[in-house]
Amino acid sequence: MTMGIARINPPALFDSTQNHHSQVTVVEAGRLAFCSGQVAWRPGGLDVPARLADQAEVVVGHLRTCLDAVGADTPDIVMLRVYVVDLTPERVGEVMPHLRSFLGAAQPSLTGIGVQALAGPDLQIEIEMVVQVPS
Repeated sequence: MTMGIARINPPALFDSTQNHHSQVTVVEAGRLAFCSGQVAWRPGGLDVPARLADQAEVVVGHLRTCLDAVGADTPDIVMLRVYVVDLTPERVGEVMPHLRSFLGAAQPSLTGIGVQALAGPDLQIEIEMVVQVPS
């Protein structure tokens, strides 16, 4: 785990730890990796899964690949931005089990954003990530 990442959850804000994220993340000076938004496109031209939950599973796998590429792990994640087409509480419910499983005990800052569309008509979720690269 990268040293120099502090998670802060001010008592005047809602308890975000139940949603597996922190309200504030402070990062000491160091190298950061900015991972492009990952979608459910797969190598070899495999079809994008039709269900949001299945797309979330593919996307989380891509995030793991990004972490591995820089020698990082989930506690090193500083920020996640999750874009979901037609965001509703029910659709968040389809995504969160995959995020919880991926993050484990890590609680990066997290933003969920509802969007009208993504880069392809079959895409329903995109997640971008900022990671502190271990020294």
